[in-house]
Amino acid sequence: MRWFWIDRFVEFESGVRAKAVKNVTMAEDHLHDHYPGFPVMPGSLMLEGMAQTGGILLGEKNAFEHIVILAKVPKITYHRWVRPGDQLIYTATLLDARDEGGSTEVTAHVREHDGTESLAAECEIVFVHLDDNDPAMGHVDQKNFVFESGLLDVMDVSS
Repeated sequence: MRWFWIDRFVEFESGVRAKAVKNVTMAEDHLHDHYPGFPVMPGSLMLEGMAQTGGILLGEKNAFEHIVILAKVPKITYHRWVRPGDQLIYTATLLDARDEGGSTEVTAHVREHDGTESLAAECEIVFVHLDDNDPAMGHVDQKNFVFESGLLDVMDVSS
């Protein structure tokens, strides 16, 4: 995966729940064009951060034996703008984990300057598992996916 839309994990309860943060800054190129004069984080990138948090939670539960792919987003609701200077807190809860994939419920909150949090987005995400030896997929290079075992070393959970 070329881009990470989370900065670090702050909590990780294997097979149950994960919490990650993303600091939104003007250093991100996409904010200069979306929208000029009123920069906001695109909803699609918030969704990607939520998917990365939930997908890593599912992948870690199975010791990253499978390639985890986002299959569908049956429900998503955006509640507010996310602007430079905001800190997003993604909280993913594993709803279902099976051999063929799983599903998560994920919320995105913005931490306010007074320490309170307000809901920015919420969604349900369904993932499927792919295997390297699946003849329908040919050879899939796991390095192109964010949901791999080495990622947890990079996204070290703070205490």
